[in-house]
Amino acid sequence: MQRIFIANIEPQYFAGLEALQAACFPNLGPDERMCVHHFAKQYEVFREGQFVAVYHSPNDEEQVIGQGSGFFIDFDFEHPDHTFFEICGQLYFTNHDPNGAYYYGADISVHPDFRRRSVGKRLYKARQDLVRRCNRQGIVAGGMIPGYAKRKGQMNAREYIERVVAGEFYDRTLTFQLKNGFHVRGVLENYIDHPPTDNWSTLIEWVNPDYRP
Repeated sequence: MQRIFIANIEPQYFAGLEALQAACFPNLGPDERMCVHHFAKQYEVFREGQFVAVYHSPNDEEQVIGQGSGFFIDFDFEHPDHTFFEICGQLYFTNHDPNGAYYYGADISVHPDFRRRSVGKRLYKARQDLVRRCNRQGIVAGGMIPGYAKRKGQMNAREYIERVVAGEFYDRTLTFQLKNGFHVRGVLENYIDHPPTDNWSTLIEWVNPDYRP
């Protein structure tokens, strides 16, 4: 049987998703990590947009090992500055607009013990399939740049991002996003409370090749 499967969010996954946040984002500000009550609201607001990766163990136990979450929204690229907390409706996704032109990718994460097993790729595909199915223009997101933490004394965030895009540096988040069809649209200052990277992030976009106006 398939040991790892992708499903939409359900109440039995809420606690596991909270534990996943702590495992994946130990350096993130506690107010910007999602908890059970956030997942409960996201489930209520837009269940179809929340994806969970679940590992089914040989002894028939389930473990949440990944998630891809988000919501539909109209995004203005002429005025792109925003913070993670505000655009996500304080993490409750109450900014979800059923008619929004874009899917806003709030979070995609994989438990450290299950990385390099194509889990992230499958979560990206689930979100892209949703966008195609619903005929939205694409996916937009703010992306963390964890590799910048080791280089911020040598260059600013914009230069670091440019060099990752050019292939000079490897960043486990941004490099992966680029390989999955995203491109960088800008740089976001104070996007998220993440001291190791001085709160810098990318603004990324994936364009739906099947979009029909």
